[in-house]
Amino acid sequence: MSDLSHVDESGAVRMVDVGGKPIQRRRAVARAEVLMSPETAKRIGDLPKGDALTTAQLAGIMAAKRTSDLIPLCHPLPLSLVDVSLEVVAGGVEITAVAETTAQTGVEMEALTAVSIAALTVYDMCKALERGMRIEGVRLLSKSGGASGDYRAS
Repeated sequence: MSDLSHVDESGAVRMVDVGGKPIQRRRAVARAEVLMSPETAKRIGDLPKGDALTTAQLAGIMAAKRTSDLIPLCHPLPLSLVDVSLEVVAGGVEITAVAETTAQTGVEMEALTAVSIAALTVYDMCKALERGMRIEGVRLLSKSGGASGDYRAS
């Protein structure tokens, strides 16, 4: 358990002390997909609830800003950028989020929270047309900054 930063020597959970870490520019990119029928994807611009893509984009941005309220051991961060983009494809919606900060800890959780909540919002907006949609592939694509170095998914 000693390899886990959120677990102390006795196995209890704890918030990591980042006070001694240097302030650095940090960036994370995450992705998710909402899989749906081609018929639903074609109608995403004409839904009973309104504009699904803009609503999901705003929901993702708002969620990134509230990550520390949602995930108990996350530090509140001064986000300098959250960008959420959604693209309709034949089999659904692809969602990408970028989060950036200059701080003592990374923004991976903010980017992952943004795509997750944006995906749930797409589901909510489209559920009147299709209940069998699937949210898949929530993942970190890349991160930069911090002591652990850069990461890029293969």
